[in-house]
Order: sequence, then C-alpha cells, then structure tokens
Amino acid sequence: MNLIEKEKLKKVAVAGTFDTIHKGHKKLILTAFEIGEFVLIGLTTDEYANQVHKNHPIENYIKRRKSLKNYLKEQNFENRNIIIPLNNPYGPAISDASMEGIIVSHESMKNANIINDFRIRKGLKPLQIFPVELELAENGKPISTTRIRKGKIDKNGKLIGNKA
Repeated sequence: MNLIEKEKLKKVAVAGTFDTIHKGHKKLILTAFEIGEFVLIGLTTDEYANQVHKNHPIENYIKRRKSLKNYLKEQNFENRNIIIPLNNPYGPAISDASMEGIIVSHESMKNANIINDFRIRKGLKPLQIFPVELELAENGKPISTTRIRKGKIDKNGKLIGNKA
C-alpha cells in the first residue's frame, strides 16, 4: 500500500526516548508525518527513561526535547506536532478518542497492542498500528543509540573503525 496515495489520518502518535537522534529515529518520525496530519510525540521523561535501564548515559529531557524540536523544524513539521512528556509506555494513546493511529518500531508492537486493549475496554476505537522496520547499520545489525554511544557506529549506521 502506498501511503502517499492514501488519505492521511487526522492524528497519530509516535514515542521514544530520542536520545542521539539517528537514522532509525528519523525513519520513525518521518513515517508518522507521512501517515498523520498531526503527530503527538511522546518523549520519555528522565524518570521513565531511567526505568528502562539503558546501559549508557542518556541526555536529559530538556536536551532531548531541544534536539527533537530542531529536527522537526529542519523538516518543516513544527506546526504539525506536539511533544508531550511520557511517563509510561502508553501515554494519552490509551484515552485520546481523537487519535487514529500509532507508529511503532517492531520492538514496540507489544505496547501498541496493549494500548488497543485499553482503548477497547474504554469503548474507544482501536488505533491503526503502523510498524516500521528497524534501520540497519553497515554490518546488518540495528542502528541504536547504545551502539552509537559505545562508538561502534555513527548516527547513519556507518561502522567506526573496525568495530562491529
């Protein structure tokens, strides 16, 4: 299905920590704006990000929000979104009746299905789920902030030195 030929949904959601915005994050965000006229972006708070137990330091919320806003401005998306703090994996997606879709990585599909279970129990229409394939680095492994922070790859998935 070609998304360009399809009418956009009015409001969709996407979420993440968005620490060191890389090619994978950009693909997720661009897909959200391709699918939705308006995008609610859940940005994990410092408290919630620390609960995820990343094995590397994470930029604080203010810096991550600024970086995300700068990227959205570069893409001319600043008038088509709102960034909200996210304290759990579900956010307003479980209760916002105006929301029509959610864009997720394959690793977040479980949470999207839980969100739809909550919505159905509340009498809301389930969200259309749009899974986005992970972006792979040159060595075929997923691009991740962890691998970037460890100096194995750059933000575009290019190997640094001879590291895998």
